[in-house]
Amino acid sequence: MIPGLLGTEALSPGGIAWLSRGLTALVGLFVAILAYRGFKRNDAPKMRSLALGIGLLTTGVFLTVTVANFAWAGTGAILIARGLVTVAGLCAVLVALLYQ
Repeated sequence: MIPGLLGTEALSPGGIAWLSRGLTALVGLFVAILAYRGFKRNDAPKMRSLALGIGLLTTGVFLTVTVANFAWAGTGAILIARGLVTVAGLCAVLVALLYQ
């Protein structure tokens, strides 16, 4: 079960934070899908890299943290995993902006 989503727990700070991160992931996934559709329509590799970067920065981070929480990983492991996914997403955006 997803923590913080039962009854009044949804209004707890943890529940609100989880819902906020989930909404960010959904909006980020939508933007990444739009960028990927732009890549397919215009055959522009920059858009593919941009879609990957946005997807990693939003949905990728959310999924990484969620899986790590369910795997009972420690705080340090969660922060390292989140940091690695964030750096990978930023590198993809950088590639899109500078190199392709």
